[in-house]
Amino acid sequence: MTRVTGGLAIDIVVPVFNEELSLEACVTTLVEYLDEAFHVPWRVTIADNASTDRTPAIAEALANRYDAVVYRRLAKKGRGYALRDAWEASPAEVVAYLDVDLSTDLAALPPLIAPLLSGHSDISIGTRLRRDSRVVRGPKREFISRTYNAMLHGALGVRFSDAQCGFKAVRTEVARALLPHVEDNSWFFDTELLVLAERAGLRIHEIPVDWTDDPTSSVNIKQTALDDICGIVRVASSLTRGKVPLTAIYAELGRRPLLPVGTPSFFGQVLRFGAIGVFSTLAYAVLYLMIQPMAGAQAANFAALLITAVLNTAANRRFTFGISGPEHYGIQQFQGLIVFGLAWGLTSSSLLGLHALMVRPAATAELVTLMVANILATVLRFALLKAWVFRTRRTARPPRADIEAARLSEAA
Repeated sequence: MTRVTGGLAIDIVVPVFNEELSLEACVTTLVEYLDEAFHVPWRVTIADNASTDRTPAIAEALANRYDAVVYRRLAKKGRGYALRDAWEASPAEVVAYLDVDLSTDLAALPPLIAPLLSGHSDISIGTRLRRDSRVVRGPKREFISRTYNAMLHGALGVRFSDAQCGFKAVRTEVARALLPHVEDNSWFFDTELLVLAERAGLRIHEIPVDWTDDPTSSVNIKQTALDDICGIVRVASSLTRGKVPLTAIYAELGRRPLLPVGTPSFFGQVLRFGAIGVFSTLAYAVLYLMIQPMAGAQAANFAALLITAVLNTAANRRFTFGISGPEHYGIQQFQGLIVFGLAWGLTSSSLLGLHALMVRPAATAELVTLMVANILATVLRFALLKAWVFRTRRTARPPRADIEAARLSEAA
């Protein structure tokens, strides 16, 4: 790992709330590992956000036992509050955090930190969703995690693979530039920070991790999922309205943006739109059958259509109409949601018609009706995407001379 002379190099924050059963073992294991594996100045910060059990007493005892352990306590509950407080006050060059349950193998810490100390990257995250990651967890959590990240990719056009893995690091100057613009102070804090960083042209480094699920986790999955969806909508709105000064952050810290790509021919657009439509319809069918027994036909139709709509718009933006980069992305997703509203009205009307003809139609009959309506909605969707959503927002491909000049400038 890169050696840093002078001050503190790494500050690893462990956010805790009522962790009296696991805190001591976590910090002891972490300190022993850092003593052996790290050869730069480091410390561990226990960030307690309003614990009501014996966590404060245990944390203070650990801080007294180890010179390189400090304890901070907040009266407010929320992981985002704890990380914000600890990161803003840290004198370290790089700030990081990991979950107190140590679900992520600590052997991933050196490759997580190294690209930040070397200046290669701005943020570094562990990912459980790459093929070379080794993850032990149940199918329910696996499905929820992958669905959430797929929604995030579709709704906000991000490229990082795993937003919620509790294993991240960031250069302190980058954290201080981004934190004032991160509104969430709970579980969506990570996601919002990463979205703003990527939109501002910062470099996000990913490493595959070995991760084992903690079966005793007290996280409320349903409430967290709802909060995350609300967070996605809020961040998309903020980006659309230009609420976050991305240009200023980019000017201070950002990397060189990618060159735009060309647009496929009309025939190519039809083929790509059709292929994406097939996958979207299959995804819709799977989601509908999963949600319908719990929420009913109308709610299942709305949820399945909304999820596939944001994914469909993002996929068509990139692959059908050849548009990349963050410019106008929020506006285009907003227009895509208007198109979604028209599609939802069409499919909902077909569902109402089916129920008017049949008193208690089977779920399969509802699904067939909705899929036929979705085919019609797909045709309407292509026409509106091409003629309205992406017609005036398409980024022109720069002349070849400009591309060659840019390449020569990069080479120089």
